[in-house]
Amino acid sequence: MAVSLLPAAPAHALGLLEAYQAALKNDPAYRAAYYAGQAGAENRALGRANLLPTVSGSFGASKVRNTITEAKIIFPRDYLSRSATVQLRQPLFSLDAWARAKQGSAQAAYAASVFESQQQEVISRVVNAYFDVLYKADLLALAKVERDVYVEQRKINDRLFEKGEGTRTDMLESQARLDTAEAAVLETQDALTVSRTTLAAIVGVELGQLDALVPEFETRPPESLSFEAWKNIALERNPDIKAMMHGVEIARQEVTKSRAGHLPRVDFVAAYSRSSSDTIQTYNQETTSRSVGIQVNIPLYAGGQVNAATRQSVANQEKAKADLQAQTDKVLTELRKDYDAMMSSVARIGALQKAVASSELLIKATQMSVKGGVRINLDVLNATQQLYVNKRDLAQARYNYLLNTLRMRASAGTLTEADVREIAPYFRPVS
Repeated sequence: MAVSLLPAAPAHALGLLEAYQAALKNDPAYRAAYYAGQAGAENRALGRANLLPTVSGSFGASKVRNTITEAKIIFPRDYLSRSATVQLRQPLFSLDAWARAKQGSAQAAYAASVFESQQQEVISRVVNAYFDVLYKADLLALAKVERDVYVEQRKINDRLFEKGEGTRTDMLESQARLDTAEAAVLETQDALTVSRTTLAAIVGVELGQLDALVPEFETRPPESLSFEAWKNIALERNPDIKAMMHGVEIARQEVTKSRAGHLPRVDFVAAYSRSSSDTIQTYNQETTSRSVGIQVNIPLYAGGQVNAATRQSVANQEKAKADLQAQTDKVLTELRKDYDAMMSSVARIGALQKAVASSELLIKATQMSVKGGVRINLDVLNATQQLYVNKRDLAQARYNYLLNTLRMRASAGTLTEADVREIAPYFRPVS
């Protein structure tokens, strides 16, 4: 998998799938997770190396100057001493080596599960940030429309007041609502800027126009799988649970390594060496040595270190088991929440669509009642405010419907790029 920064480019339209693919290349958190996964994968080879033979070689050469005294006569003797050795060592029995090999495999699997979790996490972050920008843009558009409605209402009240058909109270009420709407526009503009900055930091490109939610938004039929089915999938595939399970195995092998401090180690050793003028007694002599044998190392006493390390490892193993249970409970709780939210989101969207339609009818009816003298200006303002509250809630419900679907799949451990492609058609470029 190639990971590189995208070249600087001018702002352009950015779809949801494009945003995700850009994040895979530019998001620093994802890049860090990618390289951490690459580093963790090497633990398998590092652990296996403890079971494989090691070959070492050494060579030495030294200039030797000796003086030999015989009958008070000094005889200097200078010569060059050389030695070369090659040794092969193959573990035959080593509980520590076996434990390290198994632990290396568990550590590699742990790193793979953590990276899998990060792959799902980057999808969630991109989609959340993308939806947040769109939602804030929706809020800004609604705030501007609401402000414009109050501006128009204020003009109507001013004209009615000038004709003697309105009251100063109506004018003040409209102005108060208009001032509040102006403040809401400014606040929403700032929130939109922050959301765009957050998304740009994740995708690593200059943001242009984002694809918008299609007007003809339609929900899909409710999820056919039961919660128990999703629960079983989560227990089997959730990467965070799998990582914790590998963590328990890592801790178990650490216990084995500690206990191995009481057991002997048996190695097969083969050596080949050659030396020339190794000592003064072997001056001008060459020696070749070949040896093959078994070497046994038996630990006798280590000051209590082995027992203490074993107790510490056992405690860490129990902690890893508790962490696994806590993570499992957390995942299942989130799954239950997301499942219930997804199941109810379809009905919520339908109810809010009806609420928006009813609010629009209410405004028209209230305006007619004001003309007939049955209602007052405040009733129109309240009805208008309720309409935009309902529109805001509807927009949020639509985004939450899509988010809940992705969150549930993330909790189950099945969230992939295919899911991003599945929801991408809900958005299209703004014409």
